[in-house]
Amino acid sequence: MLTIIKIRQIAVPGLLAFILAFIIAVLPQPVSSAELDDDDDDPPQDLILRGDGKCTACHDENSDNPILAIGKTKHGTTADHRTPTCTSCHGDGGIHEDSPDKALMPQRTFGKKSVNSIEDRNSACLACHQGGKRMHWPGSTHANRDVACTSCHTIHTEQDKVRNRNTQPEVCFNCHKEMRQLINRPYRHPIREGKVICSDCHNPHGSAGPSKMVRDSVNDTCYTCHMEKRGPFVYNHPPVQENCAICHNPHGTTAPNLLRTRSPFLCQQCHEPNTHQGSSGTLTGAYARNTLARGCANCHTQVHGSNMPENIRNESVFQR
Repeated sequence: MLTIIKIRQIAVPGLLAFILAFIIAVLPQPVSSAELDDDDDDPPQDLILRGDGKCTACHDENSDNPILAIGKTKHGTTADHRTPTCTSCHGDGGIHEDSPDKALMPQRTFGKKSVNSIEDRNSACLACHQGGKRMHWPGSTHANRDVACTSCHTIHTEQDKVRNRNTQPEVCFNCHKEMRQLINRPYRHPIREGKVICSDCHNPHGSAGPSKMVRDSVNDTCYTCHMEKRGPFVYNHPPVQENCAICHNPHGTTAPNLLRTRSPFLCQQCHEPNTHQGSSGTLTGAYARNTLARGCANCHTQVHGSNMPENIRNESVFQR
């Protein structure tokens, strides 16, 4: 009996000591202040772009300036070695990061309240986007009028409106307001339906042609769709060879076939009233053909040019 009591006296304290040691082992150890300081020095983790941790630590989708949508654009393609970083466009953000309440802006900003010059802002884009369709940007109309790239393009969004066929015209109409009413006229290109858009004919970054045409001339641009009007013809109509816009307004008109005005008034701007083309239009009699239906085109059907050699006189006046 005494032996059992002695064993209990020895075993119970040992068991308690073992349990206490086990609890101490599994409980989390207190962290020293030095270790805490070391954790604070760890750089924030990058979310999308290389080195964006300093920015995305504050600027996430819940901030006033959400930026993470850039990961859904070409600028967020991390597999491409050309993909920029935050500092590639905005410059060093150390001043912004260290200022109280982030009152000081980064080295370069692009918003409406930016203090950076247009040239400085555009230089960030032109550092990568050069050549090709943008080779004529220096000296272009938009460049000379201090239009910023960000006036048309939005970077931190999944869908850039100016690159979407359905929304691009609205971006252009912000400045070119007169075109909005033209595309709502009875005769127009299908711009509202998204089948034809501004950049199909114009290069906003500049071109070698007039009016920022995508080709070297107005006619060459029109021929990309209306190739049947290109010719060459045996009998050519000089205005057709010179410029389609002499007779047509491509943005929209109230006359059929996008004509600037209906015939015979359009034709009489060039053809002097010394024969029947200058006679007053009537609804009856011999000169009714000048007024009714298509006017001059009732007889002169091939106004863009003719190749029919059968009747030389008719061909010279584009009647076949």
